[in-house]
Amino acid sequence: MKKFQARMFCALALTLTLVLSGCSDGKATGDDPQTDSSSQSSPTETPEGEGSSIVVGIPQDLEDSLDPHKTEMAGTREIFFNVFEGLVKPDTDGDLVDAVASSHTISEDHKTYTFTLREGVRFHNGADVTVDDVKYSIERCADASEGEPLVPAFSIIEKVDTPDEKTVEIVLKEADTEFLAYLTTAIIPKDYEQQDTQPVGTGPFVYVSRTPQDNIVMEKNEDYWGEPAKLDKITFKVLTDSNAIVTDLKGGSVDMCFHLNATQVAALGDDFRIFEGTMNLVQALYLNNNEEPFDDVRVRQALCYAIDPQQVLDMVSDGKGTIVGTSMFPAFGKYHMPELADMYAQDVDKAKELLKEAGLEDGFEMTITVPSNYQQHVDAAQILAEQLKAVSVDAKIELIEWDSWLSDVYMDRKYQSTVVGVDAATLTARAMLDRFVSDDESNFINFDNKEYDRLFEKATGTADDAEQIEAYQRMEEILAEEAANVYIQDMADCVAMSPRFDGYEFYPLYALDMSKVYPVEK
Repeated sequence: MKKFQARMFCALALTLTLVLSGCSDGKATGDDPQTDSSSQSSPTETPEGEGSSIVVGIPQDLEDSLDPHKTEMAGTREIFFNVFEGLVKPDTDGDLVDAVASSHTISEDHKTYTFTLREGVRFHNGADVTVDDVKYSIERCADASEGEPLVPAFSIIEKVDTPDEKTVEIVLKEADTEFLAYLTTAIIPKDYEQQDTQPVGTGPFVYVSRTPQDNIVMEKNEDYWGEPAKLDKITFKVLTDSNAIVTDLKGGSVDMCFHLNATQVAALGDDFRIFEGTMNLVQALYLNNNEEPFDDVRVRQALCYAIDPQQVLDMVSDGKGTIVGTSMFPAFGKYHMPELADMYAQDVDKAKELLKEAGLEDGFEMTITVPSNYQQHVDAAQILAEQLKAVSVDAKIELIEWDSWLSDVYMDRKYQSTVVGVDAATLTARAMLDRFVSDDESNFINFDNKEYDRLFEKATGTADDAEQIEAYQRMEEILAEEAANVYIQDMADCVAMSPRFDGYEFYPLYALDMSKVYPVEK
């Protein structure tokens, strides 16, 4: 369990995202995929000083440990985006901007990262942030005394120096051009012992309380160093029944929900603001490469030829979303290879031929294990199962609870296939691709390719941008050629909000930033 928890928010390591998504047609107001598509008139922000609170529906509870250096689930991470900050943090364009630090410099050889701490940054417990806190936070996540560091990218840290009370210098053993992205690692107090149950950070909201399986409460950080939040209080309400979301929104018990699907948006009508964006993840039929018959590349390729991703988009999200052909989504810009989406254009005859070569001319039975509380992935699995019948593959869908999925599928790898979405919390190719290195603890599909492993070492060990891009893109090609998974899409995303609020903005990463949401003047 300890190793399972080691992939955490502070590291911005790759995490599993299980979400609902998909927007209805006729809502978009322009070509920008991340726009407010509400039919409401332009709102007026409530004057400062007027108290405000909002109830936000979330599809799953937080993890038992609230320590940002130990959390695993993307659902926990996106909520704690409001509580914790690193030396730097991403903005709505995905760029890294100074946060706890006011400025930074990177040496020409990309081995020394120097930060100047920002004046006036305080933890939620009232203590000033010091260089000792920063040093403690970084070294804690780099500690490998009990195995792999909490942040694997920190394994190349040689030392962390604090030459004066405002300066932190991180020296690496080798060059790393992606290292800055991992310094979104949460800065926490050195001598505070209650992060597991009462987390303390520096963000715009202060954690107040949690009632397991019910709600999480946060309040505005009155001493925040940056632009203060416009809401006084947020209650995140756990809504595990996706069928009740529309009822809760219409009934007024919930003011805002995100990751809605097309059916839910259509049911809300024109009474809510609908924000449309992208999910920034890779939804796929993930295959356990160690399990028969998926240990045969011909079988995996056959499944890729048998399915039509566009039909999944059409039936689940009214055609919205972006088809992907490997483990990289469009927000990654220079790393994304859209041409790979065409590698396995649906070809049932080709799929049958490959199955025949693999000795499975008469087809086979398989199980698709899906978390029951995420209807979008359940819907996708059902469509895939129907498509696979054309090649005599009988796919049975096994619905399990989220906790069971985490333990049985992700951690113990006791499954054949599963439909989920995999995201990255930072726009580095490493954050998407390290998961498939053969000995990586999060390689839950058991992918094993020596060339892939070699290229990963090359990509993470060079400071030459062109060389790094070439290596990462070849890794993406290998995942596609080997049909490591049956890739589907980067899903569309919809957020529904009561007309009493406005100001929500999307990130090209998995984050729920409530600091910009504001109450609308009546």
